[in-house]
Amino acid sequence: MNHAPSEPVLSTDLPFASKIASGKVRDVYLLGDDLLLVATDRISAFDVVMAEGIPDKGRILTGVSAFWFDHLKDVVPHHLISTDVDSWPEVPSEFRDLLRGRTMRCLRATPMPVEWVVRGYLTGSGWKDYQATGVVSGVALPAGMQHASKIEPAILTPSTKAESGHDQPISYERAVELVGAEAAGTARAAALALYEAGRAHAAARGIVIADTKFEFGLRDGKVLLIDECLTPDSSRFWPVDEVIPGGKPTSYDKQVLRDWLSEQDWDYSPPAPPLPDEIVARTAATYREIRDRLTR
Repeated sequence: MNHAPSEPVLSTDLPFASKIASGKVRDVYLLGDDLLLVATDRISAFDVVMAEGIPDKGRILTGVSAFWFDHLKDVVPHHLISTDVDSWPEVPSEFRDLLRGRTMRCLRATPMPVEWVVRGYLTGSGWKDYQATGVVSGVALPAGMQHASKIEPAILTPSTKAESGHDQPISYERAVELVGAEAAGTARAAALALYEAGRAHAAARGIVIADTKFEFGLRDGKVLLIDECLTPDSSRFWPVDEVIPGGKPTSYDKQVLRDWLSEQDWDYSPPAPPLPDEIVARTAATYREIRDRLTR
């Protein structure tokens, strides 16, 4: 269900639940034996959270994730229990408007200390690494590739999960050391299968998924897909008709924001420059468009 845009939600305080984490976008609470993942309208770029929010961004991220969790449920089990706030008796009625559409009730799992990045096209940090060495996270790629060249088959390029600052790329062998061979093997296979299934769905709607990251957790010894899934915060989406080797396709994500910030006299340390209304509106429109194209 789509909601009319409202004033951005930049923070939450739920007295009936116990807040256990607050990330760049999501506030995480314990509610009984479950987790509540509340997606605010905060937005970050260059690892800095902006003072302004993007109206409805949290609802869009939650709706996109919920769509993918259902669409891809046969690929790997996931942590989502429900997004139906009105069916949760523990949530007082006065908080339901705030939480409706932006909250996922999830199974608790122990997160793996690895982000499982899948790259189907050469761009971003992978492109920089390839230009320097011909290798991306320990994976050697053919010579002569260009920006936006398709990587076939897609490759897994894991990274660490940094508490602050940038995640650092690691080899698959290092991921095995961190989580164990069995869990790493399951996560690797799941990440690649999720990407391929997601890529096929998006391609039918004129969207290329250039790259994305997945997170997995362990619950009762089983690997679960957790956090978000194939959203514009975790993925790079391109219009299919702009994707050619050597090209620079438009990104359906926060590229509008990044481009504007790059033009400012700013050293990329907090606080960020105040965002003009136009940049906020254009960023919000980009999120809405990718939601509508992927989930309708």
